[in-house]
Amino acid sequence: MRSSVIVFPASNCDRDASVALEDITGTKPTMVWHAESTVPDCDLILLPGGFSFGDYLRSGAMAAQSPIMKDVIAKAKSGVPVLGICNGFQVLVESELLPGALMRNRDIKFLCKDVQLKVERNDTIFTSKYDAGEIITIPIAHHDGNYFASEDKLKQLEDEGRVAFRYVNEIGEATPEANPNGSQNNIAGIYSKSMKVLGLMPHPERLISNELGGTDGRGLFESLVEALH
Repeated sequence: MRSSVIVFPASNCDRDASVALEDITGTKPTMVWHAESTVPDCDLILLPGGFSFGDYLRSGAMAAQSPIMKDVIAKAKSGVPVLGICNGFQVLVESELLPGALMRNRDIKFLCKDVQLKVERNDTIFTSKYDAGEIITIPIAHHDGNYFASEDKLKQLEDEGRVAFRYVNEIGEATPEANPNGSQNNIAGIYSKSMKVLGLMPHPERLISNELGGTDGRGLFESLVEALH
């Protein structure tokens, strides 16, 4: 499986993403600098976490204007799968590849901790290695992860099954206490209408081996390998 990782100024999870992809796919991804004009032909484009352009203006807003994003958007619209993690999710929203907005966390604090997520469905290229309704533990590290969408857009996401992951407690309940950042409907990640673009705030690339503390993030990448190999 050929993959490309887009690197913006102040990306800081691009190496984590590269290590995860190489470990699970067996092939080293191409690292693509944001000022390039084209992404090499590949099976997956990954936008990593970090603080692109220092999170000035709005998180992801400046990165969304980078030259490379024109080709990322074009390839996404042509059907190439795109995964945006944390800041990558913010860039996808700012690029209008995904709906809604990611606002400052409810308590106006940076959050860095493990959270429980519910896998809403397992019939996608990103989640086939999980069970529908499975509860997994994945770390978060963000200051602007509070997902917001209009009432109509939120209903559309729910009705179309486009909520990918939801913050829950240990027994799978989407309670206010289990919601770390105030996201509407405890949303931790969403799909595009085509189901080929996924944005999520938690970091699956940080939990791909027991040496890192667990393997709950591995299933996402293994799902992609199975679908795209």
